[in-house]
Amino acid sequence: MKLATFTYQHQTRIGAVIENQIVDGLGDANLPTDMIEFLEQGDSALQKMQQLILSETHRIPLADVQLLAPIPRPRKYLGIGLNYADHIDETGLEKPEFPLFFTKQSSCVMGHGDSIFLPRVSEKLDYEGELAFVIGKKCKHVSVENAHEFIAGFTIANDVTVRDWQFRSPTWTVGKSFDTHGPIGPWIVTADEIPNPHALSLKTWVDDELRQNSNTCYMMFNCYEMIAYLSQAMTLEVGDIITTGTPNGVGVKMKPRGYLKAGQVVKIEIDGIGALVNTVVNEP
Repeated sequence: MKLATFTYQHQTRIGAVIENQIVDGLGDANLPTDMIEFLEQGDSALQKMQQLILSETHRIPLADVQLLAPIPRPRKYLGIGLNYADHIDETGLEKPEFPLFFTKQSSCVMGHGDSIFLPRVSEKLDYEGELAFVIGKKCKHVSVENAHEFIAGFTIANDVTVRDWQFRSPTWTVGKSFDTHGPIGPWIVTADEIPNPHALSLKTWVDDELRQNSNTCYMMFNCYEMIAYLSQAMTLEVGDIITTGTPNGVGVKMKPRGYLKAGQVVKIEIDGIGALVNTVVNEP
């Protein structure tokens, strides 16, 4: 099931994407209009949405709605750095002994089709195509073997980064958290439809140029290991977003540098999920 947050006729709610239509969650008065609340209801909410899908009613053409980030304001947005061997090679940095996590502030989150701002204070704007997963159940001290039980689904993320601001601090947080620098979407594909998240093709284009062409099988720390590691330290909550790292091909390591410019379009495509597309514009 592809779960989306969208706006239609000035009202925001959730639904399920079926080909070129979206099944409107308002068709069941017992379904919440917020994605986190929907996920908190677990299987009962999924079953109600499935019944709406089977009814073949309450459908809206996908072209008539505005897709938002599936979770517009996650409680936590955690990213992992240096998680692909080829990306480590291109950076010249050492392989981390432990998962290297950082925080993106949730105010950076936006959706498919929204504009990425080229900030006034820097021209060193970079893309990072990544698989992301969404926590579906509150958890702490999770084993690697059981971690899959706590994933609601998967989506695509662009870990947009302002490189000079990133390296002003060892935590990277400021350079990772500029407004509009957290595109996520276009929807969440439920975990039952992604039986192996560690065997997915991942590609990133800037305009028509293929910049990243890899596979999630090359992660050093997989999704389940990330959950087990993080949950030793903090309670993971429903709707938390965790991104899984980027492969090689980022702009900062191109010769000449491949930083993003206003007018360019970034498209990230992952097998089984779809494509996340955003255009770069000058910060207003």
